[in-house]
Amino acid sequence: MRVFQIEGDWGFDNLRLSERAEPTCGAGQVVIKMRMASLNARDLIVPERGYGRATGELPLIPVSDGVGEVVDVGAGVTRIAVGDRVCPTYFQNWTSGDPTPERFSSALGGPLDGVMADLVCLSAEGVVKIPDYLTDAEAATLPCAALTAWSAVVTHGQIRAGDKILVQGTGSVALFALAFAKLQGAHVTVISSSDDKLARAAEMGADATINYTTTEDWARASRTITADRGGYDNIIELGGAQTLPLSLRAVRPGGTLSMIGVLSGLNIEASLGPIVARQVRLQGVTVGHRDGFKAMLRAMAQHEIHPVLGQTFAFEDLKGAMDHLRSGGHFGKTLVQF
Repeated sequence: MRVFQIEGDWGFDNLRLSERAEPTCGAGQVVIKMRMASLNARDLIVPERGYGRATGELPLIPVSDGVGEVVDVGAGVTRIAVGDRVCPTYFQNWTSGDPTPERFSSALGGPLDGVMADLVCLSAEGVVKIPDYLTDAEAATLPCAALTAWSAVVTHGQIRAGDKILVQGTGSVALFALAFAKLQGAHVTVISSSDDKLARAAEMGADATINYTTTEDWARASRTITADRGGYDNIIELGGAQTLPLSLRAVRPGGTLSMIGVLSGLNIEASLGPIVARQVRLQGVTVGHRDGFKAMLRAMAQHEIHPVLGQTFAFEDLKGAMDHLRSGGHFGKTLVQF
């Protein structure tokens, strides 16, 4: 069968179209014929071994997110049947409860082989059935980006009707966070460097928008939006080093910073005083568990929420899809068609 794998040594030059033997199904396992995959920022980091030892060993099949049809089930499998359309979960060993080192070490696309293969064999406990209303392309976007946003907004953030939240940017996690926050009845502000993208966010339901290029001090600019409560209840923090100091000024006393991304850098220079004096909660968010995935799917199906899709590339053009993602400027998830 066809696979894309990083082989020989780390680096994008060593990401190659190759072949492996078709997998056989053991007890408790399922074999999935993959149909679509979608890319995340993480998929650009893994080939360079950007997570160190946690990235895994070579050869490694990259990419965590996708959807396919179950074509074989092993002995003892009851929750999944041949013909079911499923998404693999990002963390294969995290079905519910709190994170543990073991659960965090079971991510697809590094350290475990990912979905860029015609056939994928996984534990039956590590897949989730997908509602019929979603297309393959839409379903492929869900395991990482959507669940991360759901965890930030609902599982950890516990956003309620009338809350005010701020979402940084218009990337895939940000757009899912906007959709889920509106689902909860929240008032949502979106910041971006692109007026065009802000206009599209407004069409999706954003109540307020700020261009952080023309309005660099967006924390000050947001004060009129949150004057009734002294700041945002929750900020979906995707920027990292450059945005965190502003987020600390924009969050309300007792509010939450949902730490997801580090797009502007890992090392921060920010005063700890506001965190303590204003009792701000820093909540790290790393995707989520299978139970959260299922809860998210129930909510999406109830309201028929559709993910925002970007450009689609052929399986053989995985590198082109990655170059497209790396270049920025896109709106919606970058997809790979099998």
